[in-house]
Amino acid sequence: MYAALDYLQQGGWIMWPLGLCSLVMWTLIIDRLIVLYKIEHNDISIVEALSVVRGELKPSDLAGVHALLSKKISNALTGNPEVDHNLVYHCSSTIKPCLRRSLAVIAILAGVAPLLGLLGTVIGMIETFDVISLFGTGNARAMAGGISVAMVTTQSGLLVAIPGMLFSGYLFRSARRLENYVDETASVLQRAVRGGQV
Repeated sequence: MYAALDYLQQGGWIMWPLGLCSLVMWTLIIDRLIVLYKIEHNDISIVEALSVVRGELKPSDLAGVHALLSKKISNALTGNPEVDHNLVYHCSSTIKPCLRRSLAVIAILAGVAPLLGLLGTVIGMIETFDVISLFGTGNARAMAGGISVAMVTTQSGLLVAIPGMLFSGYLFRSARRLENYVDETASVLQRAVRGGQV
């Protein structure tokens, strides 16, 4: 614990916004991992989704794509095939933004972290040049403080950014895969509604 605090102190004040950026980013990543995992793995089959829409089966408490879409549609059906066809499309389009929630923020925070590290590098180099202008290059101990700020903030920015970018890409791919499931389910339900099977 003492070593971690000492490391943070070496980076100077720039470590506070960098730490806040990391904390928010990881909170959002963990939240999205849990939500997308539940949506992908706690689902009903497409046949059960059709039964929910027809009213033959009670809506499930599960949070999967089929369950969410069938629950939304079963509560809003009118009995008119044309209106219900458009209703299925509307319901599917309201689910998609929920799948991508916070993903843009995660990507932005992952992109901001190395920039904060770069800002720390610039601040550290300015401190080093200030020391050189006062004492010359003979005082290595005085120059070490500025160089330490430069290196620690750069390292910290990269340590936050690299895993953040990797998880951001993974979450975007997972959300896109679930959006494809939404489209496939919606198209099956639209055919069923238009064919009078619902």
